Amino acid sequence: MDYISEYRSKLRTPDEAVKVVRSGDWVDYSANYGFPQLLDQALAKRKDELEDVKIRGLLSNGPIHVVEDDPEREHFTYNAWHMVSYERKLCDRGLCSFIPMLFRNLPEYYERYLTVNVAMMAVPPMDRHGYFSFSINNACARAVMDVADVIILEVNEHLPVVQGFDNCIHISEVDMVVEGEHEPLLEIPPSVPGELDKKIASMIVPKIRNGSTIQLGVGAMPDAIGGMIAESDLKDLGAHSELLVNSFYNMYKAGKLNNSKKSVFRGKSVFGLGYGNKELYDWMDDNPSMCTAPMSYVNDPKVIADIDNFVSINSCISVDLYGQISAESAGHRQISGTGGQLDFLTGAFDNPTSQSFICMTSTFTDKKGVVHSRIVPTLPGDIVTDPRSQAMTIVTEYGMAELAGLSVWERAEALISIAHPDFRDELIAGAQELKLWRKSNK
Repeated sequence: MDYISEYRSKLRTPDEAVKVVRSGDWVDYSANYGFPQLLDQALAKRKDELEDVKIRGLLSNGPIHVVEDDPEREHFTYNAWHMVSYERKLCDRGLCSFIPMLFRNLPEYYERYLTVNVAMMAVPPMDRHGYFSFSINNACARAVMDVADVIILEVNEHLPVVQGFDNCIHISEVDMVVEGEHEPLLEIPPSVPGELDKKIASMIVPKIRNGSTIQLGVGAMPDAIGGMIAESDLKDLGAHSELLVNSFYNMYKAGKLNNSKKSVFRGKSVFGLGYGNKELYDWMDDNPSMCTAPMSYVNDPKVIADIDNFVSINSCISVDLYGQISAESAGHRQISGTGGQLDFLTGAFDNPTSQSFICMTSTFTDKKGVVHSRIVPTLPGDIVTDPRSQAMTIVTEYGMAELAGLSVWERAEALISIAHPDFRDELIAGAQELKLWRKSNK
């Protein structure tokens, strides 16, 4: 087959390609580094011709020109499935609307409920068989393409080609292709863990067994744990994580991660998205030990439950005395999203060999220099990410609280015991007011 000729017949400039977008359309900007930079700039230039164009994106590091060039949202409305720093700042300015979701359900949202008039995605160059890899941006890409009326691909030569399943699209399925110059991929450097992060990590790492399969979130706490694993005596670890982050490469480089003992996809690091620095992306590139898959597989609790010795490690913002966990908002301010935290809590619980940890420092300091407890009597308007019925192990620098099966007063006692000592009397008073405290506890 002459795929090169078909490719050339579908080649358009970005300005030509975005002419397909009409007022009232839903446009999908894909996830992560699948963000279509050139098409976004071209679409923004059409703002005066368009009204009520709604755009969905996921983990976009920006700039997003349809947002920046239309600050009154008169022409474009940007909506995000999950927040990174740039999208969070847009949300603070009223320029981004959050879409609640569970990551495992994201592909099915598209398949069952959502309209996509135009799908745009950045991809590596086409291979000799006529396929474009979704690279490190799998997530829900195939589901989006399957329901889209029009598909436009933007070729970005900096994207790695990553092996996996449901991670490619053929030129015959594509309506238009655009080319152009791109900056190198934005690198997400490893976080610098603080002393409290390291103290929390020192409690969790000894609980991990040789041969365990690891899931890590993003941030200083998971990076501290990944770094400590890399320096530990652990061996034969595996990766199964919605995000493959820098810590996994560090574990691999230290000889700790080889996926040799995994009970599901042995020999493969399984993930939905890649998020990190150039070393991580180079490691992923055309590596047979990599397997990227849709979130409907990676985050499926049934799949996670089949993985023996699974260890899920995530962080949160606050926890109340009932055990309700918020990992996505500070009050009504959207910080992140539910993502896959609840997916992994659910899956890990369903296998008795597995463990899940939700980590946080006991306090935080606000912009005015005031110190606050992350453990509170009740969540003050924070969005509940994990219900109290699925809260298992909470970790601060003062210890671990095992909540499974505990009554409300036992939960309050356990959580207060790992709160910062300066706030414990205040929390006891709160527990008494909520009728969660037994006189014998004090």
